Amino acid sequence: MRKFVLKELTNVNVEAELEKIGFDIAYRAKASDKYRYKTFKIFDLTIPQANILKQTALSFGADCGVHKDILTANIEKTDVILGGSYSQLKKVCERLKQQPFSMKILAENLVAQLDLQERKTKLVGILNITPDSFSDGGMYFEVDNARKQLFQLIEDGADVIDIGAESTRPGAEQIDAKIQIERLRHVLKNLPEIPISVDTRSSEVAMFALDNGVQIINDVSGMDFDLKIADVVKNYGASLVIQHSTGDAGNIISYNDVVEDVYMKLLKKSQIALEKGLKNLILDVGIGFGKSREDNFQILNRIEEFYSLNYPLMVGISRKSFLGLSQSKENDLKDTLSLAISYPLMLKNIDYLRVHNVKIHKQLLDLAI
Repeated sequence: MRKFVLKELTNVNVEAELEKIGFDIAYRAKASDKYRYKTFKIFDLTIPQANILKQTALSFGADCGVHKDILTANIEKTDVILGGSYSQLKKVCERLKQQPFSMKILAENLVAQLDLQERKTKLVGILNITPDSFSDGGMYFEVDNARKQLFQLIEDGADVIDIGAESTRPGAEQIDAKIQIERLRHVLKNLPEIPISVDTRSSEVAMFALDNGVQIINDVSGMDFDLKIADVVKNYGASLVIQHSTGDAGNIISYNDVVEDVYMKLLKKSQIALEKGLKNLILDVGIGFGKSREDNFQILNRIEEFYSLNYPLMVGISRKSFLGLSQSKENDLKDTLSLAISYPLMLKNIDYLRVHNVKIHKQLLDLAI
């Protein structure tokens, strides 16, 4: 008996696949939504909201999972797992807009998730002007070396340069704002035509940097160290990188679900920033900050879940200890492993990839993406 030939399609461009088989061009774009699928977790719905969503989803052939006690009303709220094709979910949203209990708002939130704009990876070149950074401490501490490396990173293909005057490695000494400013003072002169970021937790350092042409402040503490940093960034109309952090980078904590816990913390931080009037936010999941190796890889493997936050996302994995190499190992080996882990992030179109070796990441990005 002849076997049928079949294969699973992993190509997300369903419209192109329909074209290959000669599908009617007039209906191709709309039909492609029937082959694209999304699964959402929606938190804290009331019983009426959950029942409406479940019945609406089922009526269009979508799936909706709720707590088992929702039928007996033994609970007040439930999280919901909603899944279906784009076509089904769009129909669900249209019906929800006509329902009570704030379901119109939920429909609008879901539509926004279905219509997320395409992302494109930008490379952020790391420039540490410190004597004690974990991978290149002291190499660019002198002003001439720092300036030379800044322009080398640009030549290698960096889209953004992130300059740090205080090491944030585990156990690093806290550096006074005035010392950070002195380290930055000459490096920030005559800046090139490229976005420059300064890695600092201090509002005083942030103000100096923004006064000297910097456009982005990268706060690894996520505004926990100095809440005034948000006001400073807002006043300059600059961008703020909010990183998930647990205080001491070397203090690994326990999570219920590391992806969900980090997601919720970043959501809360972004809401605080919005309340303070900031408009230009970038979120960073904080790889290596208070997380075990397993935690870090769970986050990286599920990085697309953070896209639902609807902000540009930055990831920094370059030369970090979770790669399993000692600090004494050569940077070439660290860069090779960093590149290997960066590749899936590039395929998922992470917005900002923060790296030491821009050149090899740029070569891979141009070659394969």
